[in-house]
Amino acid sequence: MTLCYCNSGLAYSDCCQPVHHDHANAKTPEQLMRARYSAHVLKLVDFIVATYHPSCNAEQDRAEIAASANSHWNKLEVLSTDEGSNDSEGYVHFKAHFSDHGQTYCLEERSRFLREGQLWYYVDGEFPQTTTHSKVGRNDPCPCGSGKKYKKCCG
Repeated sequence: MTLCYCNSGLAYSDCCQPVHHDHANAKTPEQLMRARYSAHVLKLVDFIVATYHPSCNAEQDRAEIAASANSHWNKLEVLSTDEGSNDSEGYVHFKAHFSDHGQTYCLEERSRFLREGQLWYYVDGEFPQTTTHSKVGRNDPCPCGSGKKYKKCCG
């Protein structure tokens, strides 16, 4: 049995793999967030792109998304989950630990997810360690400290 990469303690075949095979298997924002993390570990760029909200136009950033998946993802910690303003919005606060070019980083984010039809999508996130209420723009410096633009790093 291979434990899931998202640190859930479950087998990959019972956790993120079903979501990787069918995006509709993510019934909560947390399930989608965990599957997106595992997709980074497994370099499943198509899945990552497909699970961005359509308003994000992630396809145009495919190369940057692929570059972020090329980091070495070490560990995921889910800190909390929160409901949004309605039952089609949710939040997941997490820490993702990764290494890139010999440096170790911790990306802490409170991600926002929206549900359209039966599918949850990642929309954007806030970075609590940097600021508690403002969002980081895709062209802003990445709050993980890498020195790269957010869209070319953790975005």
